[in-house]
Amino acid sequence: MARTIVASATREIVIGFDQPFCVIGERINPTGRKKLAAEMVEGNFETVKADALAQVAAGATMLDVNAGVTAVDPNATEPALLVKTLEMVQELVDVPLSIDSSVTSAIEAALKVAKGRPLVNSVTGEEEKLEAILPLIKKYDVPVVAISNDETGISTDPDVRFAVAKKIVERAADYGIKAEDIVVDPLVMPIGAMGTAGQQVFKLLYRLRNELGVNTTCGLSNISFGLPHRHGINAAFIPMVIASGMTSAIMNPCRPQEMEMVHAANVLNGTDPDCGNWIMTYRDHQPSANGAAAPAPARAAGGRRGGRAARTGAGA
Repeated sequence: MARTIVASATREIVIGFDQPFCVIGERINPTGRKKLAAEMVEGNFETVKADALAQVAAGATMLDVNAGVTAVDPNATEPALLVKTLEMVQELVDVPLSIDSSVTSAIEAALKVAKGRPLVNSVTGEEEKLEAILPLIKKYDVPVVAISNDETGISTDPDVRFAVAKKIVERAADYGIKAEDIVVDPLVMPIGAMGTAGQQVFKLLYRLRNELGVNTTCGLSNISFGLPHRHGINAAFIPMVIASGMTSAIMNPCRPQEMEMVHAANVLNGTDPDCGNWIMTYRDHQPSANGAAAPAPARAAGGRRGGRAARTGAGA
């Protein structure tokens, strides 16, 4: 059974089928957030700090960190900005981080300063990406998100997306990277544009778990893109993908309705022993005006003190 270990300097998290669902906070990402992008370019990180603290307080297990503020020559600008953002966030919170970039030099620069064992987001099935990213994954001994697309783009055929995921796992093995360090993103399509998108993901998750034995993640809010009241769709999607075998998601933990579904799914899936986290989170909850739970700040599910040092020494 796959157990993907990620860690900050002080906290270790296990992503796995027998673990609480791993919530990877998505908010530290300037994509689609013009105000945040402008702030980061100007060296203003107050929103980054606020988002980091708010997501951990809301129960995020990990935080995704992205500094892609511009499409204009990102190779020149992104490495330094990602390093600065990462260093700031890891000094502010103690949860593990996900280094999120499409720029190889930025990923390598961030890995050099990252504490613990971060998750790298991401590698695709494109030959150029495989040859650039997999050696870094091996060198720094970190896990990586494998996105199921290649030079042909994103296929609408789930069998093709599975084949791409299998290719990445096999190529990683050639570098001595274990399947447990590959977290596959099967690519969630918008349900408003493709009516079978949910069914495709559920079937893909079954195959990824049973045939490849890998952990999985996704950009959760992709499922509701283009629809009204997106959070209702997102909230319904969460327990369904968890029941199908998904073990993590990049999502907004500051949405109470969606986090409530995560906590409830953990209870029903048997990964919240004695309902302990549910009781601690909702013991004193009062329904908000719209009926959603308003929980007290939750501990990050799945966390264990110790970290790597102890072992060796966007959204909606």
